[in-house]
Amino acid sequence: MGYYVNPGVRKFQLSLNSEIYVDKSNLITKTNALLDTRQRFICISRPRRFGKTMAAEMLAAYYGSGEDAHPLFEHLSIAKHSSYNQHLNHYNVLMINMQEFLSRSKTVAEMLTLLQSKIIQELKKDDANDDFIGTMKSVYQETKRPFVILIDEWDCLFREYKNDIESQKEYLDFLRLWLKDQVYVGLAYMTGILPIKKYGTHSALNMFSEYSMIDPSQFLDFFGFKADEVEKLAMEYSVDFDEIKNWYNGYFVDLELPLYNPTSVTECLLRKRFSNYWNKTETYEALKDYIMLDFDGLKDKITLMLTGANIGINAERFTNDMTTFSNADDVLTLLIHLGYLAYNIDDETVRIPNEEVRREFVNAIESLKWNNVVDALHNSNKLLKAIWNFEGDVVAKGIEEVHEQNTSILKYNDENSLSCVLSLAFYSARDYYTIIRELPSGKGYADLVFIPRKKHQDMPAMVIELKWDQTAVGAIAQIKAKNYSAVLEAYQGNLLLVGINYDKESKTHECIIEPFQL
Repeated sequence: MGYYVNPGVRKFQLSLNSEIYVDKSNLITKTNALLDTRQRFICISRPRRFGKTMAAEMLAAYYGSGEDAHPLFEHLSIAKHSSYNQHLNHYNVLMINMQEFLSRSKTVAEMLTLLQSKIIQELKKDDANDDFIGTMKSVYQETKRPFVILIDEWDCLFREYKNDIESQKEYLDFLRLWLKDQVYVGLAYMTGILPIKKYGTHSALNMFSEYSMIDPSQFLDFFGFKADEVEKLAMEYSVDFDEIKNWYNGYFVDLELPLYNPTSVTECLLRKRFSNYWNKTETYEALKDYIMLDFDGLKDKITLMLTGANIGINAERFTNDMTTFSNADDVLTLLIHLGYLAYNIDDETVRIPNEEVRREFVNAIESLKWNNVVDALHNSNKLLKAIWNFEGDVVAKGIEEVHEQNTSILKYNDENSLSCVLSLAFYSARDYYTIIRELPSGKGYADLVFIPRKKHQDMPAMVIELKWDQTAVGAIAQIKAKNYSAVLEAYQGNLLLVGINYDKESKTHECIIEPFQL
């Protein structure tokens, strides 16, 4: 047993010893199915703090022949699977964190030399004449054990050598020669933030199947917490599940499969405090560097997403690096991989996933001095209080100011545009409410429904109907006639009906607020 070769079970044991551990061992059923097949090359890309390293440590403990792993796995879900004993401790494992070698080297050539020498030394072939690949072949021939090669932070070089194309190619050429078409490879499993870098129309590592935040496919369940897992933990720790959902949910492939940030959920449960744990590992400065590029209306799209809107993108043209951008879609696609945006594979849209990340966006735009947007955010609490105080004229005036200051972004042409303006004007309402657009209720769809979250039950619920070039009185009448308040029948608190109209000739807004008894 060595440090890199068959490293044993200790690192995975640390995860099992932790107060909160969510069993993701069924990942092994997927990798077992790919062992010694043409599909044995896997690249998993996820944002930081999504459990990539922990999963690699689990695979090292399971497959490595250096130390008996039965005691660790016998109580986990993988132990019930038919392939469990077939592969347990049956392979030579190489586990490499590329960031470690990169940090210890001044050049890529030095990094690769260091990596090869350390592994050859542990394979007990340091006195042989074989080179690195020859050593791997010799060990395989002697032991008849294929290698399971686990490479964590595989893409760190592309983040630190962003503009050094020659070094990037040197690294990719090394990986290709080491792994491609080599019979000693039983499984090659790489993790990182970015998918595999492409040059032109081809990839140097085209033997790998990639599973990213854009298309995780069969590996969706194993990185991030699922809703049922979080709900169970919330009950165990007596923490409000709805608040956890608001703060840390929102990473989805489709709307039926919500995904939570596991590190933030764990921190919240252990501390019993809702907070922005994102900035413990990465500051908003990283986000700021990308959104300040402002390709073809990127600023406008970011602002619309702050209002809760979904933005359509084409993620297929992204070149999988952090420097080559030709349009807004490239930047937004990178932000998906970095965890700042969530992607819906069904309708090919992106959105800001949750409150934690939304606060990172606000920090970034404040530092970039997007003054019109920042002013709207800062004034939103005043407008919310004006609704609570039945100050319709104040609300109407405040909405007009938001629209006038952001006309390049929030152009009026229909009620949906008006809805975006309102979402920005009442941005602070997200601190108190779950806000739902176009909610089915009664005999139609309520434009906007504000439902107080559990910790803010003293706030009034609100049903808002929007009109375009009609009347606010007519908006209130429609709420009543179509019984939009029916969706709140189980709600026991106060309810406000809010009618808002925009007159396109006078370019003014009108707002009427009425209390309503359920």
